[in-house]
Amino acid sequence: MIDLDGSFGEGGGQILRTSLALSLLTGQAFHLRNIRGGRAKPGLQPQHLMSVRAAADVAKAQLRGASRDSTDLVFEPGPVSSGSYHFAIGTAGATGLVLHTVYLPLALRGIEPSELILEGGTHVPASPCFHFLDTTWRAYVDLLGIQVRLRLSRPGFYPRGGGRVDATVQPSSRLKGMHLLERGPPKTVRGISAVAGLPVDIARRQARRAVHRLRETGLDVDIREETWSGGPGTVLTLTLDAQPASTMFFGLGALGKRAERVADEVVDQLLDYLAAAPAAVDPHSADQIVLPLVFAEGPSAFTVSEITSHLLTNIAVIRQFIERDMNCEGEEGRSGLVRIA
Repeated sequence: MIDLDGSFGEGGGQILRTSLALSLLTGQAFHLRNIRGGRAKPGLQPQHLMSVRAAADVAKAQLRGASRDSTDLVFEPGPVSSGSYHFAIGTAGATGLVLHTVYLPLALRGIEPSELILEGGTHVPASPCFHFLDTTWRAYVDLLGIQVRLRLSRPGFYPRGGGRVDATVQPSSRLKGMHLLERGPPKTVRGISAVAGLPVDIARRQARRAVHRLRETGLDVDIREETWSGGPGTVLTLTLDAQPASTMFFGLGALGKRAERVADEVVDQLLDYLAAAPAAVDPHSADQIVLPLVFAEGPSAFTVSEITSHLLTNIAVIRQFIERDMNCEGEEGRSGLVRIA
């Protein structure tokens, strides 16, 4: 049984999710201590507990310690089974992070398409929102040879939640390595400024601020304003149409947070990415694609605009389960290069 310390590195839920996915993929059991030991509120919270239960459901796993606020978990997997699954977090916990836990095992170990219903938060802090998953993440996994279809049935913002995402994961017999060392020049920026259950003027202000700042850089900008049901909540997305994948950045509103601040946060992310040229992969995608790449045929390499603690921690967890030569060249907080031999 692999023994892991959940307080090392970034010390958050990613260690748990990556361990669960790798356990399903390799058949190796693990014991995770100090779960989310680097967080102000450690232990299993609802979205983390749902990731554990989702992983257990798709592989009939044996569990010890799978309860709210638990800081100690033993996970012993069985064989992964394709099927139809319904995972309801019950809070605004991130549906996308539950998806990240099970999609790769279902794709590589399943023999039929799997249908998933994920209920909870679709646009919540500190996690990839639905539109990022549907735009950037899906583009990268498609390059690898994994087909995932996503549909937003209803949005769910923090703190109310209540969102629903329907996902279909196709089985994949093999993954292709990738070499993403430079990105193509950006041509346009497309965006969505949306409000749910709030005045449409907030969407207009988000869009207006983003357009003003981006046009000063010479970029062609087109931001669509939308009004959604549910909420309350707001989101602004900005997508660079460039190779190897359309890269999205996003920001979320919050109580007392001005629309212009939301726009500034997203524009700053996009401009930081552009300033790191020619690095190909954005920071959020880097730690998401490194896991499937270790199961791909042949070597892979990609440049990343910023090395994050999430990326370094993910590599460290992967090394506990898989013997494959992996290294990350560069300093945390700076651009770098990831190689998988």
